[in-house]
Amino acid sequence: MSQKQHAPVKDFTPYEPSKGEEYMSREQLDHFRDLLQTWKQQLQEEVERTMSHMRDDANNYADPADRASQEEEFALELRTRDRERKLIRKIDQTLEKIRQDDYGYCEQCGIEIGLRRLEARPTATLCIDCKTLEEIREKQRVA
Repeated sequence: MSQKQHAPVKDFTPYEPSKGEEYMSREQLDHFRDLLQTWKQQLQEEVERTMSHMRDDANNYADPADRASQEEEFALELRTRDRERKLIRKIDQTLEKIRQDDYGYCEQCGIEIGLRRLEARPTATLCIDCKTLEEIREKQRVA
């Protein structure tokens, strides 16, 4: 089953390569590094907001229904933040790939993942064809 990720940074300017520009040029790598760092910062701020909210809003309700409702709300927020912490780790791994000049190419077949796919999912490690095949295999295993 494929894991849903949060949308990356909104309201960014898509990269427009210059004519004849080499794929994963220094400018492109800088663009994706900035995009990933901004996304990571936004996720970290959201984790902080959640922790503050939980500290500030933690009440000891006398009514069991109110207490259960608050506990459910906190549990949902904690699951969301746990997914975000995992995503932050994946962003860190992707930033490391950029530092090693190993970003933007499919881990299975080695072809270019593509600028638009990477802007939609900057942590992508597979080209669209390999990702599609992986999802088909996952569905067959589950069925």
